[in-house]
Amino acid sequence: MPDKKTPSTFGTSAYGGDGWVQRTQGHRAEIGSLWADCGIANEWATLRAVVMHRPGPEIAASDDPEAVNMLAPLDMGRAQVQHDAIAESFEAEGVFVHRIKPDCKASPNLMFCADLMFSTPEGVILARPASRARAGEERLVARRLADLGVPILATLTGQASFEGADAMWVDDKTVVIGRGHRTNQEGIDQVTDLLARQGVETVAVDMPFGTMHLMGMIRFMDRDLAIAWPRRTPHALVSLLKDRGYQVAFLPITDEAEMNRGINCVTLGPRRILMVAEAPTIQSFYEALGLSCITTPVDELSKAAGAVGCLTGVLTREK
Repeated sequence: MPDKKTPSTFGTSAYGGDGWVQRTQGHRAEIGSLWADCGIANEWATLRAVVMHRPGPEIAASDDPEAVNMLAPLDMGRAQVQHDAIAESFEAEGVFVHRIKPDCKASPNLMFCADLMFSTPEGVILARPASRARAGEERLVARRLADLGVPILATLTGQASFEGADAMWVDDKTVVIGRGHRTNQEGIDQVTDLLARQGVETVAVDMPFGTMHLMGMIRFMDRDLAIAWPRRTPHALVSLLKDRGYQVAFLPITDEAEMNRGINCVTLGPRRILMVAEAPTIQSFYEALGLSCITTPVDELSKAAGAVGCLTGVLTREK
């Protein structure tokens, strides 16, 4: 009997035949359909979704605060109650809170989600934390983002360090990044290349020695209003903001702890913020500028060297 011949694959859809349907949409157009609806291109539009991690037994490590980059030991029960109140405040504003629930032991600082990601219109850039105590936290955030269907654009490589709280959108074509002990030049270079592919310019500014994140220097409350820390905010950044039409209002000089906590807020929408309850002078200053302030206690969580802004990974703002 003659050998049975294998039919030709030519003309089948797998090889580009008539059944082949070409993918024609670009990546950004697939956000909200193929990928989850996510992304931001400013710091002030109405907040829609955030990523948070409720602290658990891992914060027992705060008993040795210097070893885990904290200020003082935390009481887990009080910290959880305060964290729950922050999440509930977001939800009351219509913000969806995506919670990280790792199936392994969390690191003590995992609750500071702002440091671990930076959102763009096309997805999220994963951070690469500078501290050895925080190495690997980005893996747990990546797993949650992947489960949500959020595009992860890159993981930084080499000796790069970059934390999301060091980067902010000035406008939809400009991101400012703080160069300091949490974000180095190699990290800036890699983030710059990633954003350039989206047509976004990156401006790097130097952070004063002994400060933590750019988030602690500047906050955006509206398309034309920024709050800055006096004598710490880089001159180049203040000049850039004024050139772009921002009013730059400087915090009143008061107790340093109150200033640190007061500027560590989250913008819920134009001139509406969620901030700590323990900063009455800063709150009065904000209200005099026409801001609507929702407050929540954070005095226990602040012992870990962060507040509302640090605890919140911003995922989506209204487009």
